[in-house]
Parts: sequence; C-alpha cells; structure tokens
Amino acid sequence: MVYKGRGGFQIDMNKNIDIRIQAVEPLVSPQELARQYPVSDQLTDIIHVSRQSVNDIILGKDSRLLAIVGPCSIHDPAAALEYAHKLRNLASEVSDKLYVVMRTYFEKPRTIGGWKGLIIDPKMDGSYAIQEGIATARKLLIDITSLGLPVGCEMLDPIVPQYIDEMLSWCSIGARTTESQTHRTLASGMSVAVGFKNSTGGEYATAVNAIKSARESAAFIGIDKHGSSSIYRTTGNDCGHLILRGGDHGPNYYEEDVEAASQLMQKLSLEPAIIVDCSHANSRKNPLRQRRVLRAVVDQVIWGRKEIKGFMIESNLFSGCQTIPENPKELQYGVSVTDGCIGWEETEEALRRVCMALRKGKQELEA
Repeated sequence: MVYKGRGGFQIDMNKNIDIRIQAVEPLVSPQELARQYPVSDQLTDIIHVSRQSVNDIILGKDSRLLAIVGPCSIHDPAAALEYAHKLRNLASEVSDKLYVVMRTYFEKPRTIGGWKGLIIDPKMDGSYAIQEGIATARKLLIDITSLGLPVGCEMLDPIVPQYIDEMLSWCSIGARTTESQTHRTLASGMSVAVGFKNSTGGEYATAVNAIKSARESAAFIGIDKHGSSSIYRTTGNDCGHLILRGGDHGPNYYEEDVEAASQLMQKLSLEPAIIVDCSHANSRKNPLRQRRVLRAVVDQVIWGRKEIKGFMIESNLFSGCQTIPENPKELQYGVSVTDGCIGWEETEEALRRVCMALRKGKQELEA
C-alpha cells in the first residue's frame, strides 16, 4: 500500500508492518484438528467424571489426595505412552487414597533460551514445526485418556487450550506466568481446576492474588474452534488452588509455610487449597529429594492439615536428565530432557508408601 503524504512524498505503508516477522504460516483450526483426532462420546464421559473427581478433591468433597505424577516435559510420545500404561496400573492400586493424574507438559517456559516443548518444537532441532507439535500432543492426550488415566498440562500459550483442553482434567499456571493478567483471565474460563504456582522468588501473594482474580468473571480475546478471533466472557473459576514449589530462598513445603499460605488465602476469603510440588526449589533441583518432600507432606496430612489437597512428582521411565544432542535420534529413551526426574521404580515405591501411610494414619507415625 502506497500513501502520498504532504509535500508529495511516497510512503510504503507495508514498511511499518511485521518488520521482524520472517514468515507467516496458516495453522489448522481447532475444529479441523478435532476432526482428524476426535474424542468419542464415551471418552468425553470418562473425562467429565475425572474432572469432577479433581474438583471434588480441591473443594474438600473427596478426602483423597491428588497425585500429579509424570515427566517434567514430554518429548517422546512412545515413551510417554509406555509410562502412562505403567501409571494407569499403579493408579488403580492406590485409588482408595490417591487420585492420580498424569503430568503431560508440552510447553516449557524458559528463563533465557532452550527447548520450548513438544508443541513448539517437536523435532527438537529449532525447526518449530508447531502444526505437527499440536497434532502430536492432541493425539497423545487422546491415547492416554483412553486408558482411563486423567491428564494435566501447564497452560502457557493462551491459544493452545482450544486445541487440547477437552482432554484435560487439571491444569496449572507456572511460576513465571502466575502474575500475567492474560493467564489469570484464561484460568477464569478454563473448564478444569487450575493450580497457580508461587513466584520463582518463593512468595505466595502473587499466586493467591491470581486465585482470587481467576474466581471473578472476566473477558479476553482468543480464537474459537473455527480459528476466528473472538471475545470470550467467563464465569470465573471456583477451583483455583495454590501450588507451593519453593523459591530462590529455599523450600516452602514445611508446616509453617503451609500455615502461612493458608492464612493468606483466608484473608482474601478463599478456602485454603494447596498442592505441594515436590520438585523444583522444594527439592533444590535434586530429583532424589522429592521423596523427602513427599514424606513431609504426607506427615502433615496425617496430622490434620486438610488444606493440603495433593502433591506433584516429576517422574519418568528412567531417572536423571540428559542434554539434547545435535542428532535427536541419539537421545536416551525414557530420560528427561528438562529437569531431572526419579525413575519408574522409585515412583512406584513412593506412591505405594504414601498410600500405606495414609491407610495407617497416625499409627504409621507412632510405629
């Protein structure tokens, strides 16, 4: 477009548009992707029931603990599905005391740089094949939930939920985005319970304010299932809860931390609901310390801390983590490419021990 300005100057208006955009590519609409990877009526009913179970735990109507367990991030669908089969069998074994949701994180916020997750970079080579990534994520979520295992994701890009939210039973807003108004309004319209992590510094106030904000009705701009820009008006989310993940000054899973966080929530007329992240700063980035955190959490529950509604564990088929090689085909199977995880054997032992302790109650502490 050429504009003739004052003095007869010719101005190309396109010079001021998308100056730093290298290319613009069309993206399949959520509706079209749903046609390619449909969710059956039977699976829809199963997911509805699992969502209600999670909500009931957060709202205190179900006394079980929510156990959000799985890889720090998913990069290999085959390994993730193998893990899901194992977790599904274990979930059935401990279902009287724990409601297990598989952690299926496809987007990874980065402090500076690095791999941004399966949805953004599924080939792990900087090619950013986002269309392939979204399709892979949707198909994998259908495969996992079809096993009867609920799933949960972190919501990072506000457009992504339109492609995968119908499979979710729980979601989280990360420590770096909890303060974002975009994510608070997104959470107010999510169809599932939403956990807000405390800030990377370790403060609770930001996350508690986010929970309060997400309870209110709001409006935001997004895309609908057809891919058209739309205005969404929300009712507010009454299943928001706090996730304690530690911070720069150390862990915050101790009883005094839980008590302080609960009091802060009560000051804002919120019913305290807390999940403890056994990884991140609470484990000081040492995956083996997750078991130490978990023991402390279970002890608090046994001794009457009803505001603790569950815990998170970063777990994979095999322990540890690995650096992404130049050739992704050289990756070790079933090993995390982001934060270090405990392996399957440790996971199995940990969840069984938790379940046994909860069954025995105070007798376990006094033994």
